[in-house]
Amino acid sequence: MARRRNRWWWGGLGFSAGLLLLFMVLPVASLFLTLGADALWAGVKHPAVAPALWLSLKTTLVSLAVIVVLGTPLAWLLGRHPGRWSRWVETLVRLPAVLPPAVAGVALLLAFGRRGLLGSWLADMGLTVAFSSAAVVLSQVFVAAPFFLQSATAAFRNLDGDQLTVARTLGASPARVFFEIALPMARPGLIVGAAMGWARALGEFGATLMFAGNLSGETQTMTLAIYTTFESDLRAAQAMSVILVVVAFGILYLLSAPAEQLARAAHESRD
Repeated sequence: MARRRNRWWWGGLGFSAGLLLLFMVLPVASLFLTLGADALWAGVKHPAVAPALWLSLKTTLVSLAVIVVLGTPLAWLLGRHPGRWSRWVETLVRLPAVLPPAVAGVALLLAFGRRGLLGSWLADMGLTVAFSSAAVVLSQVFVAAPFFLQSATAAFRNLDGDQLTVARTLGASPARVFFEIALPMARPGLIVGAAMGWARALGEFGATLMFAGNLSGETQTMTLAIYTTFESDLRAAQAMSVILVVVAFGILYLLSAPAEQLARAAHESRD
């Protein structure tokens, strides 16, 4: 009787897990299985692909640099100085990750648009942010920064505090402790956060469409190009979708090694 119950238990688990796995894999597999090599190549040669791909690479690399340079100090403060204020700040910086894209786009317009809080001041100085390449970068930073900050904050929070304390007692300055001890120790978490942030920036759509527009060669990223070409050339939209899927899969695969290092470090810290 017990053996039969175990078989039903494991069978139920396997069926439930397999059903969800099939649902998640089937749409992605359909992108590849319904597109031949010739159709893929023809789609890649669509005139909208190259400019959109170049703009996506350029803007996401800029946004990633901004996120890492400005986000690492913030993650350090949040991770190593816990308290009520840090919980509030951590909640605020995670908020863009769960906001609907339309809300993010409206928020960016009201902040940096011509009549926004900062946009009107910038307009008086002759600087227009909305519906420009700068707006693409700002949209990507806004929605992607939480992914880096969450991973980086956790990495700094899980550091061995004894090593940092010993370094300080031996005369190391706070800056030296940060750059020579904390950063190398937290490297796996920073890499994971940076990669996830870059992937999120690459896939950004809604906020960019509302705040930056959909101007070919200037603000039209890969996701916007897919949206634009979907009705007129499904093959091109599918080819660009395949490119993004391959990039995303590559990022996730490369993240497996740093993620394993983080898991081992967390396990060792508990022991």
